[in-house]
Amino acid sequence: MLYHLFQYLDRSYDLPGAGMFQYISFRSALAVILALLITITFGQGIIRFMQRRQIGEEIRNLGLEGQLQKRGTPTMGGIIILASILIPILLFGDLTNIYVLLMIVSTVWLGLLGFLDDYIKVFRHNKEGLKGKFKIVGQVGIGIIVGTVMCASPEVVVRDKVVEPVQQLFVDDDGEVIESVTTNRVVMGTESVKTTQTTIPFVKNNEFDYAWFTGGNRVATWILYVLVAIFVVTAVSNGANLTDGLDGLVSGVSAPIVVVLAILAYLSGHIVYADYLNIMYIPGSGELVVFAAAFAGALIGFLWYNSFPAQTFMGDTGSLAIGGIIAVFALCIRKELLLPILCGVFFVESLSVMIQVSYFKYTKRRYGEGRRIFLMSPIHHHYQKKGIFETKIVIRFWIVSMLLSLAALVASISVTYCIAEETINLVFFGVALYALLSGLILIVVRTRIFSHMVGFLVIENGVFLFSMAVGVEMPSMIEIAIMLDILISILMLGLFLTKIGARFRIGDTDLLTNVKD
Repeated sequence: MLYHLFQYLDRSYDLPGAGMFQYISFRSALAVILALLITITFGQGIIRFMQRRQIGEEIRNLGLEGQLQKRGTPTMGGIIILASILIPILLFGDLTNIYVLLMIVSTVWLGLLGFLDDYIKVFRHNKEGLKGKFKIVGQVGIGIIVGTVMCASPEVVVRDKVVEPVQQLFVDDDGEVIESVTTNRVVMGTESVKTTQTTIPFVKNNEFDYAWFTGGNRVATWILYVLVAIFVVTAVSNGANLTDGLDGLVSGVSAPIVVVLAILAYLSGHIVYADYLNIMYIPGSGELVVFAAAFAGALIGFLWYNSFPAQTFMGDTGSLAIGGIIAVFALCIRKELLLPILCGVFFVESLSVMIQVSYFKYTKRRYGEGRRIFLMSPIHHHYQKKGIFETKIVIRFWIVSMLLSLAALVASISVTYCIAEETINLVFFGVALYALLSGLILIVVRTRIFSHMVGFLVIENGVFLFSMAVGVEMPSMIEIAIMLDILISILMLGLFLTKIGARFRIGDTDLLTNVKD
């Protein structure tokens, strides 16, 4: 609203300073500041209101440490997140932009779906909440809306790339042409086209059109794209919902994801950067940065009250909306195939539940009694059962989310720009991915600091092998590897100093004479 007001004042009255609202960066800064102020300033009042109305969480006794102490903690705190997203975007966003409108509709839709689930749990005293089939119907509904808008709206377009020949002339000292070489160069086209293209990570010419599966049939392509949208929204939304089990977990995991999506939206919506980085140019998608800024501010602000020990839980009002917003955002900027990496924590949480349930049913059918792979699912409860303290689990999951977000950003930008398909070494590439995943698993699964050091060392070697695999002009990868080497050195130094300190309580060098070879 303020955006349109200041646009009018700038055009009609040339009001000094009103032109600042045309800059996405300025409005994004205002959005994140306002979102933080709303959560921190009004969050405490909302929590007190919920306490007075006894809107508390009913905790089932699952045998987890500290679980029953959370009984009665106000839930439905997702309302704080939703308000902190919607108010800034309504004030500072371009409400004529199709992507902004789609994000607002998705936020309200999924927020209401989660609110209904929490309402049934709290006020109807039904621990199961909204039945699963009704949740799926709601998620399918927003998936149909998003898929249809992306396929049918004339405002949803991309700028196609074209290949043009470039002639290179090689001359001698006398200026005579020795050789003429003609090569092809990919450049940004001049016309926007209606398409169902998406982006495939780790590939240079990485645009893939879903119409390839249907032979170009428009109706069949629409149906296919709607099914993809439904699957993406449902999977990510439910993944975030399953992850919401520890104080501050979903908020902290989602924040780096949103930051990466904001960067990708800004680059995709800027024709100069998109052309330079050889990524898909999506006119109008830059406006999503304002939405992402409000979203990130709301998540970080909510951590003020949701970090351990939590003063409020977001409930399904927040978790369903967070996952759905991330999914729709990725669909808008054509990065949905990047979500398994970007939302790797959500993916692993969902996978742990599916594996646990499937294995339990299989063993019960075969052996007469159900057996489990994990001590409890989702996987964050498995680590709780192993005796790891809640805050340590949460912080480790945050670290993994940051690393995966960084990997997704590299996959979308650096790799796309630098990889030469004809020179990629598939052996190094496969070993590098294996090393990166192995290092992450070591860091997350193991608790001993020595295992963490080995994990970082494996990741460092994976990064180095990755730079060798893609093979051309990637100094940033070498710099990341050097940074990891420095981190490992610091960890080793800290470990040695700790061990020395434990062995020699008193800093007296004379005690060294007592050390035997």
